[in-house]
Amino acid sequence: MGSRVRVVALLLSVFTLTTTLGAGVAHADDVGGTPAEMKPRFVTRCTFSHRLADDPIVHFKQPGASHLHDFFGNTTTNAKSTLARLKNGGTTCKNQKDLSGYWTPSLKVNGTLVDPTQVSVYYSSAGKDFTKIKAPKPGLKIVAGSAMATAPQGMKITSWDCADDNTVLPGVDVPTCPMGTLALHVNFPDCWDGVNLDSADHASHLAYHDKGGVCPATHPVLLPRIRVNVRYPTTGGPTTVLASGGQYSGHADFFNAWDPKELKRLVKTCINAGITCNANA
Repeated sequence: MGSRVRVVALLLSVFTLTTTLGAGVAHADDVGGTPAEMKPRFVTRCTFSHRLADDPIVHFKQPGASHLHDFFGNTTTNAKSTLARLKNGGTTCKNQKDLSGYWTPSLKVNGTLVDPTQVSVYYSSAGKDFTKIKAPKPGLKIVAGSAMATAPQGMKITSWDCADDNTVLPGVDVPTCPMGTLALHVNFPDCWDGVNLDSADHASHLAYHDKGGVCPATHPVLLPRIRVNVRYPTTGGPTTVLASGGQYSGHADFFNAWDPKELKRLVKTCINAGITCNANA
């Protein structure tokens, strides 16, 4: 009798997992990681679009004023990008309703630029009350990490690891990846002041949640915790540097140009509902 009960329980578990996958809300590569990381979320995957010494947030209308950046998502992102321009652009994201601009500093290994192969952008609950998370407003600009950093910023903000290779632990230093795929991770602040789409320093309109997953009173609006994972076809190692300088200046920018209805739908049906989804389906 005991064996029969265990078999039935196993079959029910398989049925539940299959039903969830069949509904288009989860794929194995979207759920990976430790159980603690398997939080309500959705992911959008994009490929490398272009490279420019531009930054439409920090150096708006100043072409060539920045270090080199690798741009993902919107194919038109440049120093003169506005929300209206992004809405009229194309995208390298699998979800064609994500016209957002994403960018990170370019990467060099032994002095040679390395083109990224993919960026995965995770929108998750980060451990807070996921039912209260709101979709970012159109035109919201977020910068994560410091391009001026010369020392580790802490893994809460940015880290490196070897994609698909669990034998090399994530850390603040660039590892040597035996399987030849290096990954940069940047976590964005997820608490918004509820008013400003940008600020003079491009940072003060946002904040990170505290250890309890609570936003400060000055930034009461809970947003999805955005995590950008950029993959590079290289073993990495000590000769790896970012265009912004060294290995510790990892940062990323997000200029929200999602279709508003699609973004609200994903936040509501995935994060607010406590489900891990595949936004690319």
